[in-house]
Amino acid sequence: MAELESLHFSVGILGISGGSLLLLVNNYGSSPDKDFIPHTALGVLLLIIASLLAYSGVRRSLSQSQLFSSVCLTVSALWCGSGLVYLLVGEGLVGTTELRSSLVPGLAAFTLAFLILATVSVLQREVVLLIISLSISLACGHQIAGLSSPGFGQSATAACYLLVTLVGAYFGCGRLLSFITQGRVEAPGTGLRRRAGGQGSGVRAPEDCNDVVPVGLVMNLLSASVIACPLLAVVPQLAPGHVPWLWTAAVFQLVVCVLSYRSMDSLTATFYGFTSILRFAEGYSALLTAFSIHTSSPIPFPVVFAVLFFILALFSCQKSLAEGLYQLFYVAYTIALAAQPSLSFQSGAQGVQAAIFVVSAVMLLVTSYNNVSAKRIPTGEGVFKALVTRVSSLTLRPHDRHSQAPYLGYSRYADAEVLGHACSVLAVFSITASMGDRAPLGVLVLPWAVVAGGVLQLLVGSVAFSRGKTLESMAFVLYGVMWSVWGLTRYGGLYGDTRGFNLAVGIISFLLFNSLVTVGALFLSVAWVVYAATFHLIIISFLLDAMGALPYGYDIGVSIVFGLMSFYCFLSGLFSLTFLTPQLPLGRALVRLSGTGGGGKDICLHVPARKATAVHQIAEIMKSGGICGMPTDTVYVLVAACNRPDAVEKAYKCKQQAQDRPMSLWVSSINQLEPVRSLLSALLWDFMSAAWPSSISMVIARGPWMEMFGLGESAKHIGTPQSIAIRNPNCAVATHLINLVGPIAVTSANPTGEADTTHHNQVYAKLGDKVDGVLCDGPSPENIASTVVDCTKIDSGHIGFFRVGLIPKSQVLQIFEEVQKRHSHGQINPGFEADLTEPDPNPNLTDPQRNTEEDNTESTESSTVPPPTQSPANMDTSTLTTQP
Repeated sequence: MAELESLHFSVGILGISGGSLLLLVNNYGSSPDKDFIPHTALGVLLLIIASLLAYSGVRRSLSQSQLFSSVCLTVSALWCGSGLVYLLVGEGLVGTTELRSSLVPGLAAFTLAFLILATVSVLQREVVLLIISLSISLACGHQIAGLSSPGFGQSATAACYLLVTLVGAYFGCGRLLSFITQGRVEAPGTGLRRRAGGQGSGVRAPEDCNDVVPVGLVMNLLSASVIACPLLAVVPQLAPGHVPWLWTAAVFQLVVCVLSYRSMDSLTATFYGFTSILRFAEGYSALLTAFSIHTSSPIPFPVVFAVLFFILALFSCQKSLAEGLYQLFYVAYTIALAAQPSLSFQSGAQGVQAAIFVVSAVMLLVTSYNNVSAKRIPTGEGVFKALVTRVSSLTLRPHDRHSQAPYLGYSRYADAEVLGHACSVLAVFSITASMGDRAPLGVLVLPWAVVAGGVLQLLVGSVAFSRGKTLESMAFVLYGVMWSVWGLTRYGGLYGDTRGFNLAVGIISFLLFNSLVTVGALFLSVAWVVYAATFHLIIISFLLDAMGALPYGYDIGVSIVFGLMSFYCFLSGLFSLTFLTPQLPLGRALVRLSGTGGGGKDICLHVPARKATAVHQIAEIMKSGGICGMPTDTVYVLVAACNRPDAVEKAYKCKQQAQDRPMSLWVSSINQLEPVRSLLSALLWDFMSAAWPSSISMVIARGPWMEMFGLGESAKHIGTPQSIAIRNPNCAVATHLINLVGPIAVTSANPTGEADTTHHNQVYAKLGDKVDGVLCDGPSPENIASTVVDCTKIDSGHIGFFRVGLIPKSQVLQIFEEVQKRHSHGQINPGFEADLTEPDPNPNLTDPQRNTEEDNTESTESSTVPPPTQSPANMDTSTLTTQP
């Protein structure tokens, strides 16, 4: 992992150095009359380097290197936006005379952003990041001056980029050399700093910190600068040349949204999902000015956005009071937009954006510092919790990285349904606007319908799929496609040419797909049934409109119904993220499946195995007589406490044809067998000590010592009347649980005759209605069951094999030989002597020792079936699934 981090760091630093070299050469070689590198070529090269830096920044963000990731992604955004501006100028889409007014707002924002990052680098003593951030900040400032007076600013800009090039080349090459030589050669001063926790440059302070929030704040700073600059007379007005900056901010905030879900931070992800929609709308409005189209909105639609922002701000106060107050500025911004029917992003909206510019700069400084420093600037993190604890009817949900674990397993992403439902609210209320005699593009609906309803719904569907929510994922993807198609058709100027039966056929296909979603929702919850059914009404309104048969007011009525239902789901999701009680109920499933795995979401507890508290929960269930699914060093198993005979009986009977599959006994260490040590042979005890913990199950002779585990009448289900299988697993989770509960009775977590269970999802699917809890640990480390060794004749110097599994036969024999030598003073067991020699080249040769070995290593389906006459080499072991 350290090597990969070093490689990503090298790629990022060398990318910054390469881009700086490009700008250095262009500034030194250009004159007032002629550019050294054509604008189109310069734009394309900057976009390529920006993509490389974005990759490096994202990978370093996932490696928890916040400060470098922020610098890398911010440089990427700078060169992406400016590269697009140069590309538009080079292609003649933006006039050369407009280059200054197009670049200045973005450069001004990045000048301040890099200055703030340089300040944080000083406080954290990150010399390389300090030089890079400060130099690029000065370069942006000098470039602004150079756009007004080339003789004044160009050389200074080139000098700043020269410093970035030299420092970046030295440090990047040094890290790359260290990576290639695997750390044996390292240039002086190029080592990554190591702090507490073993992290590299720019380590986070709190565990639950979201690394990419500073990048989102930089994008807010950028868009605020673009919108507010006309108010300050820095540029004449919002123009097409500003679109690259606004849409760059939108795209990067979508990246922040996704990475926030990766950081299990749903509230932050929802906020930046909202702001990305605003950025796309701002850029869309600026783009239309190139076609002399002035946007308008017949309804004060942004009021809906203001309500969503306000509610989100209230719930975001649980993270910090500063974050909630910061989001209130966007409430003011959307209200200012609603007050302007033209939605021209002028007057009051520009004033609010000027305030957002200042507040975003302060938040960027505070957040960046708090993310990388052990000392934190107070932001009111405990205020919300202190207020809630005073209200007896409210119970906060504990927040950690596992609090949003999906029901059927572990996911790297948090739940995104809050954003999905909010986007449905935005999309459906936006289409209540009627165009009248206005140009379709002039009615500002397209960004809300296509971006909110389409792009973000598709993103939410992808996140839902990664969490195992198949139905929800299908619904969000279907609705995202529907909003995109309808929005582009209805409000993209295509509707007049396509209205009629051809369009109706496509809408009918969406009706059929949504019918399947509605049927599937019957198995999910009442809320989802209503949600899917009301969207069915929306699709019908699209169909009637396409056929020219839409009744007056029908579309507005169903839009309001679907919007209110979506709003309820949005609130329910926020309550679920924040509180244990109260909850806004979504209702139970209207249809429930009977049989294995059916019955709904309240069948059994599911908890992550990586949490000690979760293991204690499962232990308490087992102590109370429950049975649970548990991960091991091989496959998943079904377990019950031996001192709870009723639980052992329940576990035995929950499997089909259980009488053919006796259970085994597991211990956390051989010390749990200490009370019965005197009843076991010394050779067997030493063999257990040498072989365990491991994936080796030992079949030993049954004896009166079994009564000491409290099995009572259920002891008959453990092993056979003659023998039992006993094991000490090589799994930290399993041994910790057995330590808490005591010896346990174990059987495979699958119905008899089915394949081994290798994922906790399969435990739930196969036995979900029969178990009381499942420890979730993802896929099994091995898909092979344990090796089952016959130790019933161990005192005579012989061991056999019922099944050869994860541990090879030769390894077991080697362990036994070493133990036996200590007891027999060097005498080797003839039963396995043939295994220690090379295979006989003549298979027809008869050898007494070989016959002896075969007799003692015969395999069988379980410890209850006598060993068959065939040898293990010729035996079909596909059904050996009894001992995990």
